[in-house]
Amino acid sequence: QVQLVESGGGLVQPGGSLRLSCAASGSIVVINTMRWYRQAPGKERDLVALITSGGTTNYADSVKGRFTISKNNAKNTVYLQMNSLKPEDTAVYYCNADIVNRWSLTLDDYWGQGTQVTVSS
Repeated sequence: QVQLVESGGGLVQPGGSLRLSCAASGSIVVINTMRWYRQAPGKERDLVALITSGGTTNYADSVKGRFTISKNNAKNTVYLQMNSLKPEDTAVYYCNADIVNRWSLTLDDYWGQGTQVTVSS
């Protein structure tokens, strides 16, 4: 019914940049808050950044000033621009969104499949 597909991960050297994308598709009525999470090996999945339907953003302290979340409503896509990357940013990054689909007409929670980001020299 609804799918989130991430792209843009990869290997980058410390200090480098990457831009992640997450496109939502399917039977979408409305998208509420969209979020990026990350999970490093052996650790819990943590919230990195979020953007509300009104455009309000919030960031984890560890990424403030380095990462920027944005969205294109016409494309149902959220982005995460990651600058000044550090080895500790290495993780699988997941897109998450609160979406009303036309079949259930309820606000449901959807996840992407994840994209690997590796920061290493």
